[in-house]
Amino acid sequence: MNPTSSTVHSRLDLDPDTIAACRAAASDIADDVDRFVRERTTVAVERTITRFLGVDDADEDGTPLPNRLVDTLVDAGRLGDGITTPLVNAMRSLDRSAADVARAVTAGEVDLFTLPELPAHDIRDTAERLTNDAIATIRQTRNTRAERIARSTTHPDPLLYVIVATGNIYEDAVQARTAAIQGADIIAVIRSTGQSLIDYVPYGPTTEGFGGTYATQANFRIVREALDDVGEQLGRYIMLCNYCSGLCMPEIAAMGALERLDMMLNDALYGVLFRDINMQRTLIDQYFSRMINGLAGVILNTGEDNYLTTDDAVEATHTVLTSQFINEQLAFRCGVPPEQLGLGHAMEMDPTLENGFLLELAQAQLVREVFPHHRLKYMPPTRYMTGNILRGLAQDTLFNIIGAWTRQGVQLLGMHTEAMHTPHIADRHIALENAQVVMNNLRDIGDEVVFRPGGLIQKRAQDTLARTAELLEDIRRDGLFDALGRGTFAGVRRLPNAGRGLAGVASRSPDYYNPLETALRRALHLDG
Repeated sequence: MNPTSSTVHSRLDLDPDTIAACRAAASDIADDVDRFVRERTTVAVERTITRFLGVDDADEDGTPLPNRLVDTLVDAGRLGDGITTPLVNAMRSLDRSAADVARAVTAGEVDLFTLPELPAHDIRDTAERLTNDAIATIRQTRNTRAERIARSTTHPDPLLYVIVATGNIYEDAVQARTAAIQGADIIAVIRSTGQSLIDYVPYGPTTEGFGGTYATQANFRIVREALDDVGEQLGRYIMLCNYCSGLCMPEIAAMGALERLDMMLNDALYGVLFRDINMQRTLIDQYFSRMINGLAGVILNTGEDNYLTTDDAVEATHTVLTSQFINEQLAFRCGVPPEQLGLGHAMEMDPTLENGFLLELAQAQLVREVFPHHRLKYMPPTRYMTGNILRGLAQDTLFNIIGAWTRQGVQLLGMHTEAMHTPHIADRHIALENAQVVMNNLRDIGDEVVFRPGGLIQKRAQDTLARTAELLEDIRRDGLFDALGRGTFAGVRRLPNAGRGLAGVASRSPDYYNPLETALRRALHLDG
């Protein structure tokens, strides 16, 4: 599962040996990370297991029951053992469902650690049966998506992606329907500011949020139903996207798998760099969340596009490509195939830069050629957007031209009012109309126009690839944790034992038991 660009003709005259060397270095880096994460668990991983066993709801104070259950594990100093054995033991001993046990524990009626311990084989038989049921549910949800897509018309790539972000899920659903009617292929519900930093998932529908709407299972269901309804009317399948990141990454993956989300922002490093979430916690959580998303058929978007909002887009493009190589290899170790991997990059150079369009074109074509089978996510200009909406529209048009030219997989449309406010319905309409005109008029430009051998575009791409190879070798030598400590990505420095969420990490004990992970790895053919 390591596709190379050797099967694709390089318009940039890229050296296939250099690409192979980059992939080999990234593979070694990913192997080191994989060994580290598979020896540990987190509170979010264990809460995810309870959700697949049937635990839902919240207590009278609004604390989700998965949190209440796993908190008892932490308080007993037994996080490293995992939640599965004590929870299933209680279910068997009391002849009650996981949800009922969670309510009883929350009410103080049951202590998971004072119940008689049943034989291990009894616990494992029940746990594996329930786990297999969960795997079957994920598969069925994926099959439902495939069936709906099969009877729908589809647009050629790049698919057009727009956002809704009202704070009220019911208004989001209305705006999502409108955007689909206007031509959007993908609707992303922007998450409320700060949700990534809370160590629980709010319960139920929400009507208040700042800068976006809370990601909850009920909210996922509301927008999914709205998009299915309008999709049936339009004869198209409309994809739904949300954020599988932050301190509850694997739980949100579970909710998305159950409610048929199609795309998730699920990155290995974004939370570390931009939310100061501990890197150990993030890497362990991304491993488990990506296995869930891999089996669910969810397209994963990575966050390298954000690097150039804090670092120089001319000088630091090789760090974007470096991170993409690493993210690719980490995803492969979680069973995510190339067609489900939307590696992120962005058009973020200063628009006053001479030949900036050519440099941006070189980068987009470079990423496309290095990752020929991936559904790349191309992000619009944001850093240099201003209140001048006419200039903003010109920048977005140039961005759309590059997206069409280099055949990106997902085009996240820019808004001419980006620097002013959260987009209104009319703003999205203008953005969609702009993209549709550009995509239609330039559909085959990439097949018709060639780059001058030895010219600016080719030299820029080749230099970026060479710098990427050097940086990957440095990271292979020193390790990913050290690279993050040096500020390699986005100009941001992070340390392995700092950041939010570290207290929720534990080494797995010899008694650790996680049948869901075993079942996921088996279903994804990760063990041979």
